[in-house]
Amino acid sequence: MSAYAVDHGLDDLAATARAALVREIDESGAWDADPVWRAAFESVPRHLFVPYYYVAAGGPQGGYERRWGEDPSPRRREEWVRGAYADTPLATRLRDGELLSSSSQPSLMAKMLAELEVRDGDAVLEIGAGTGYNAALLSYRLGDELVTTVDLDPEITESARRHLAAAGHHPAVVTGDGARGCPDRAPFDRVVATCALNAVPRSWLAQCRPGARIIAPFATGLIALRVRDAGHAEGRFLHTSAYFVPLRGGTRTEREAADVRLAGLPSRARGHELFRFLLTLTADGLTSDQAHALWEDEAWPARERYGITVAGDRAWAWLDDPEGPYTWPLPGT
Repeated sequence: MSAYAVDHGLDDLAATARAALVREIDESGAWDADPVWRAAFESVPRHLFVPYYYVAAGGPQGGYERRWGEDPSPRRREEWVRGAYADTPLATRLRDGELLSSSSQPSLMAKMLAELEVRDGDAVLEIGAGTGYNAALLSYRLGDELVTTVDLDPEITESARRHLAAAGHHPAVVTGDGARGCPDRAPFDRVVATCALNAVPRSWLAQCRPGARIIAPFATGLIALRVRDAGHAEGRFLHTSAYFVPLRGGTRTEREAADVRLAGLPSRARGHELFRFLLTLTADGLTSDQAHALWEDEAWPARERYGITVAGDRAWAWLDDPEGPYTWPLPGT
């Protein structure tokens, strides 16, 4: 039996820390669009989903320090509990110093869940099981039978399944390629991705009911798509920035790719987070100079002015109007 499972003193600390986290999310306004999610965050114990995680070690050597619930030191176990309820992402899997998986920032999770606009009876597909915490929040709100979470890595799905069971939830946890969705559990009313996309998988649209809503990280932002039918979806970006591990592996992160394209551009553009978003969004359709000209001509447009359309075998991003003067192609899946 694990140390934190029998250390009843940590239960009170976890409850206090969880209440503080809920108040912090309240103040952020993350679930203003759907405050029913407050009860889910009040009830689901995040620490059960992160029995260990890694924090930056600091100092000249850098690296990461492991915090875990079975640490022999009572002080360090308390640090583990407090950290589990911090409003920050937690690194949960590393390989050779590279981040492979994490538990997302709770306030960002709350924002994404609220923006899903779920209704009682909606079937939800989650792409990227992670620790299982997000699936637990969905299960609390909708019931286990309406929640499906998919991940490519069998070790991740197995640990997510264990964490969910420990918290009393048993949604469908499927090992498979998230880009292919989960046809055996379709159709879905909502899809939420907890990994970054560079294309909108057509399989998701085919597995959605008409009117379904998709929330997914895309180009350091969050796109909110409304599905018209199996071949068409469209929507705008939310104002929120978002940085997630990619849906599929890659050699460069979105930030690194943007760094390459920033070379030679004016300093006021290089240092602006929204311009970096534009660079990432236009990587397959506009040169750096073209993106910069758009940025200046349109007076530094906000993230929510951009959108994405998927229609048949075409997919494109746009500014203000999907048929307007500023459009560029996106890759398809």
